[in-house]
Amino acid sequence: MNTLDSTRPLPDAAGPAPADGARPAPIAPARRRLALLALALGGFGIGASEFVSMGLLPDIAGTLLGEQMVADREGGIATAGHAITAYALGVVVGAPVLALLSVRWSRTTMIVALAAALAVGTALSGLMPTFELTVAARFLAGVPHGAYFGVASLLAASLMGPGNQGKGIALALSGLTVANLAGVPLLTALGQVAGWRAVYLVITVIFVLTIVALLLTVPRQAAPKGRRMIDELAALRRLQLWIVMGIAAIGFAGAFAVFSYIADITTHVTGAPASAVPWVLVAAGLGMTLGNLAGGALTDRSLTGTLLGAFPVYIASLVLFLLVSEVSLVAMSLAFFLVNATNSMLGPAMQTWLIRIAHRSEVLGASLNHAAFNVANAIGAALGGAVIAAGLGYRAPMVVSIVLAVVGFAMVGATLLALRVRARRTRALLAANPPATTGSIPVVTAGV
Repeated sequence: MNTLDSTRPLPDAAGPAPADGARPAPIAPARRRLALLALALGGFGIGASEFVSMGLLPDIAGTLLGEQMVADREGGIATAGHAITAYALGVVVGAPVLALLSVRWSRTTMIVALAAALAVGTALSGLMPTFELTVAARFLAGVPHGAYFGVASLLAASLMGPGNQGKGIALALSGLTVANLAGVPLLTALGQVAGWRAVYLVITVIFVLTIVALLLTVPRQAAPKGRRMIDELAALRRLQLWIVMGIAAIGFAGAFAVFSYIADITTHVTGAPASAVPWVLVAAGLGMTLGNLAGGALTDRSLTGTLLGAFPVYIASLVLFLLVSEVSLVAMSLAFFLVNATNSMLGPAMQTWLIRIAHRSEVLGASLNHAAFNVANAIGAALGGAVIAAGLGYRAPMVVSIVLAVVGFAMVGATLLALRVRARRTRALLAANPPATTGSIPVVTAGV
């Protein structure tokens, strides 16, 4: 028996149907497509806001940390990385807090409020005059990130219909991946010409357009009835939830260790000009887009198979990236494409796993996935910056990335093994001591 098969409940996932208001009334196909596009547009803005900061990190450092950059460029770049870490920490804090505070809100009201908060935080990011205030603004911009993707994933899944949870999540995440394919490279090029502040203001306009699109297209859902904050907190008592979050936080920190400093890796390791950075980001975005779509379809077929199949390829792609980073721009870009494709392929699987573990606390479970990934963002940016600041060079974050990914995969293997062992023990116990009731025997799933 496959305890993680996406066609049946995950451990701790069996129970009653979602709360009232979780499923919208049937809508016309055209409006459904527009609603999905509106949800993805917000994801596009989030992806642009998060990842363009990495491509423009040298420019941000040059503007706000000019004296430090003159005296110690590597130290200045590492310090500028705090802006990336601050955004990630905002996601980590905001995802569970907003999910809990909005437990009695309808998902449609919540998604619009989150888009508005994203617009405000991004606008402040482009307007703050000092590095410290910019870091604070990046933290605020990150606060709605996880909750937005959590609610958007659930809305998309409900619009798609039963049996399409993985595809719904992938569609909600598609805006983020398309942002990396087209938006981030174009905005990086714009930032190199017009300045990084102009980029954040353009992204603010995207969030304003998202608010309008959501109001016009997403069908109204009623607020859930009878839900309390204490009910949502019940999911946090499940050990498996924390284990899966740990897998995401450690395993995927590797990708962020290299992505956070990709501009300097491109120019100082590969030896390409700064004008090549947007093209490297195009390769990353294409990988994210294709990997995300493939991951959604694969997750609906087999969650376990997706985890066990994609994770080793993800590790191998990080090793390849290290080996070819000094060979040529083309080789490095192809390897970076693979890193992001395999990383994104695992995204829908991890989020599906957390949603099912959280069960009725769906918004919390979906949001915690993004909290975990941004813990990975913070860990990756911090460790990558630390080895650079220590004088180990711009290849050092690549080594860090491989170590983190290997640890994450080891955690996946240990968790799946523990689930399988417990499932066997549970079946043996039921066989030796069958229930006394004469009705059907309840399905028992493994848990950690």
